[in-house]
Amino acid sequence: QVQLVESGGGLVQPGGSLRLSCAVTGFGLVDIAVGWFRQVPGKEREGVSCISSGIGRVYYGDSVEGRFFISRDIAKNTVYLQMDSLKPTDTAVYYCAATGPLYGDGLSLNPEHFDYWGQGAQVTVSS
Repeated sequence: QVQLVESGGGLVQPGGSLRLSCAVTGFGLVDIAVGWFRQVPGKEREGVSCISSGIGRVYYGDSVEGRFFISRDIAKNTVYLQMDSLKPTDTAVYYCAATGPLYGDGLSLNPEHFDYWGQGAQVTVSS
């Protein structure tokens, strides 16, 4: 059974940092791509970052590039999203999601390409 569990959300002041974790069970990280998405009420889900299967190539959305960094620990089967220089506009529920093992080694920020989703973690950036 595939399961993704996010942790690490919370309240942070503008300019601060947070690190989200996504623990994956059911697939090894070398076999699947994992993405981070975020959503605020009334808006579509936005792709934030993705790390591919295989060698772990990375990709970022324009709104977070240079401030957010995705990584993975294969031994722990966990993907991380380090979020620096946070802004109030980063406030959202953050979800991690995984493709199936047949997806290949591509990168995507399209939610429709991801089959498995975590429960979400609230990130609030406010003074």
